[in-house]
Amino acid sequence: MKIESFCVAGVICLTEETYKDKRGSFTETFNEERFSKALGRSIQFYQDNFVTSQKNVLRGLHFQFNPYSQGKLVRCLKGSVFDVFVDLRLSSPTFLKADSVELSEDNNRVVWIPPGFAHGYLALEDENSVLYKVTEPYEPNLQRTLAWNDPHLNIDWPIDSRDIIMSAKDKKYDYNVGTLIRDTAYFS
Repeated sequence: MKIESFCVAGVICLTEETYKDKRGSFTETFNEERFSKALGRSIQFYQDNFVTSQKNVLRGLHFQFNPYSQGKLVRCLKGSVFDVFVDLRLSSPTFLKADSVELSEDNNRVVWIPPGFAHGYLALEDENSVLYKVTEPYEPNLQRTLAWNDPHLNIDWPIDSRDIIMSAKDKKYDYNVGTLIRDTAYFS
């Protein structure tokens, strides 16, 4: 397993080895012992989520307030996605910094995004399937959306904004960087 870090503190990318032969392929998608060793601590997951998206669908940037802030382990099973994460942890040296990684069925990368981050992704192929594990349940009263196109985040999305497909809820985001800074009491 290959482990990569990002400019945003706490996020890591794991690349699992795939074994191929004439019958097909085999990849170990999750190994609790190796994952815990890579993080330096054990993580308990609450549920797995499976999402399909057509090309140009942007989902996010979603986050939940404490005590239901979710850590996510994200993998693309089919197609490819441009995965984005923004640090919302007040005490972090990378507070309000964003970074990204491409996840695809071909590169076998899995990204760990700790609790305290906004997360989203853009579907890059005609058919895309994403599987992610979360550490806390979905809590609609504490779930929010951060503006995907906030200029302070400086996210270089690989698409013309006119081509993006989003839900009405995500278009009507709850927060931008200015309102996040104003409401930092929610993040402690």
